[in-house]
Amino acid sequence: MHPFDRLRADLRRFVAARDWRQYHDPKNLAMAVASEAGELLAEYRWVAGAEADAFSRRRGPRRRIEDEAADVGLTLLLLCDRIGLDLVAAMRKKLAKNRRRYPTALARGKAHRPRRK
Repeated sequence: MHPFDRLRADLRRFVAARDWRQYHDPKNLAMAVASEAGELLAEYRWVAGAEADAFSRRRGPRRRIEDEAADVGLTLLLLCDRIGLDLVAAMRKKLAKNRRRYPTALARGKAHRPRRK
């Protein structure tokens, strides 16, 4: 079994044991993803961009960042499971789309979207 599938099964058991599925409709889960992402973002509030890498490796912030990133991932996995979306397949599809949208020759080292001719 793929590690992602094991995690999804563990998450289903966790939710079922607490009878939380009743609250996990797609709208609420999508809002929860945004909320959890906001909590992750809050960990970086007032951290200068140039200091963000070092900040992310410090023990205290690292533990909090890890927890918040996990909350984002678990909540997104709950949403995808609820609506029957294969997250890994969707991410692979999006990566392929982005390869076409951002060809290396036009996008390398640039933060903006390349103009298509």
